[in-house]
Amino acid sequence: MQTSPDVQAPPRSARDVVLPMLFIGLLFFILGFATWLNGSLIPFLKIVCDLNNFQALWVTFAFYIAYTVMALPAAAVLGRIGYKNGMTAGLGIMAIGALLFIPAARSSYYGIFLLALFTLATGMTLMQTAINPYIVCIGSRESAAMRISIMGLFNKGAGIVVPLVFSALILSGVDQFSDSALAALDAAGREAARAELSARLVYPYAVMAAGLLVIMIIIHFSSLPEIALDDEPAKGGDELTRFGVFQFPQVVLGALALFAYVGVEVIAGDTIGLYGHNLGVANFAVLTSYTMGFMVLGYCLGVALIPKLMAQKTALLLSATSGIIFTFGVATSSATDTGISQLLLGWAGVPAVPNTVMFLALLGLANALVWPSIWPLALEGLGKYTAAGSALLIMGIAGGALLPMLYGRISDASGAQAGYWLLLPCYALILFYALVGHKLRRWK
Repeated sequence: MQTSPDVQAPPRSARDVVLPMLFIGLLFFILGFATWLNGSLIPFLKIVCDLNNFQALWVTFAFYIAYTVMALPAAAVLGRIGYKNGMTAGLGIMAIGALLFIPAARSSYYGIFLLALFTLATGMTLMQTAINPYIVCIGSRESAAMRISIMGLFNKGAGIVVPLVFSALILSGVDQFSDSALAALDAAGREAARAELSARLVYPYAVMAAGLLVIMIIIHFSSLPEIALDDEPAKGGDELTRFGVFQFPQVVLGALALFAYVGVEVIAGDTIGLYGHNLGVANFAVLTSYTMGFMVLGYCLGVALIPKLMAQKTALLLSATSGIIFTFGVATSSATDTGISQLLLGWAGVPAVPNTVMFLALLGLANALVWPSIWPLALEGLGKYTAAGSALLIMGIAGGALLPMLYGRISDASGAQAGYWLLLPCYALILFYALVGHKLRRWK
C-alpha cells in the first residue's frame, strides 16, 4: 500500500494507543453483535423456514464463506484506500446486508436470508482484514495478544448481550410456534404463523442498518490514524509478489489453525442453542450467552496475564489442551444431569443446563485466547506482506462455514452429541501450531 503524505507512523504513546483502541473496540463490538446473532438466528430460522439441522446450519455457511470469497479482494481494497477507509466501507456494506433482512423477513424466503447474511459478512470481512493487523501494529508485538484480548471483551461482550436482546424482542411467546403447536394447525395456519414470526425481524434489522450508517460517519470523520506498514521490511524481500505471502510458514499454518479454531468457536457458540433445543432445554434461545460468558472470562485472563505472566504461545498451548479436555466432556457426559452447571453457576442464579451443554459452553473459555495468540505469532516478520497475510488469516474463517455444516450432517446421521467428536482433530491442529507451527520461518 502506498502511504499518503498524511499517513502517520504507528503510534507508541499511551494516549495514541488508547484512543484508536476505543474506536476499534466499538468496531469489534459491532462485529460481535452481527456474528453472535447467528446463534439465536439459527433455531429461529429453523422454525420460520421449516428446516432440519443441516439446512439450518446453512446460516453459518453463507455467513462465514464470505470471509474466504472476499478476503483477497478486501486486501486489494485496503491496498488502494487504506485501513481507515476500509473500515468505513465495511460498515456501509454491512448496512446493506442488514437492509436485505427486511425483504427476507417479509417473504420468509430462506435464500434471501442467506444472501443478506453473505452481504453482511462481506462488509465484516473488509472490517476484519483492516482492524486485526491495525490492533497488532499500533503497539508492541509482545503485548499484541493482550490488546486483542481487550478487543475480544468488546466482541464477546456483544455475544452475551445479543441472545438476551434477541430473545426479548423476537422470541416472546415463542411457545406458540413449537413443533407440537405448529403440527396442530392446518397448512395455511402454519404458513401464517411462520410469516408472523418472520415479520418480527423487520424492525430490529432496520434499526441495525441505521446504526451502522451512523457509526460509519463517525469513523470516517474521526481522528483515527492510518497505519504505515511499508517502513517495516519483509524478510522475504522488498519486492511484493502475488503469492509471496505463501513463503512464510507461520502465516500459512496460522491460517489453517484459524480454520480449525473458527470452526470450533462457531460450533460452540452457534450450535449450542440448537443442541439445547434438541435436548428440550427450556432456555435454549439464550444458551449462546453461556458460551460467550466463558469467552469473556478467558479474555479477562488474557488481559491480566499477557505478556507479564504468560507468553502468547503459552496461552495458545493451554487453550488447545483445555479444548481437548472439554471436547471429551461434551461428547461423553450426561444429557440430563445438571450437576456441573449447578456447581459452577448455581451461586449466580443462572438456570441449570445438562452437563454436556455445560462442557460445550466451557469451550468458550478454551477458545478465548486462540485468536489473540495466533494473530501476532502469524504476522511476525511479514512487513509489506502484512495485508496479504491478514487476508490469508481471514480466509481461515472459512472454518466457520464448513465445519458447522459437517457437524450438522454428522448430528443428523449419528446424533447431536456424537457430532461433537469433530472438535477433537481441530484442537489437535491448534495444539500443533502452538508447539511447532508458529516457530517455522521457512519450508523445508
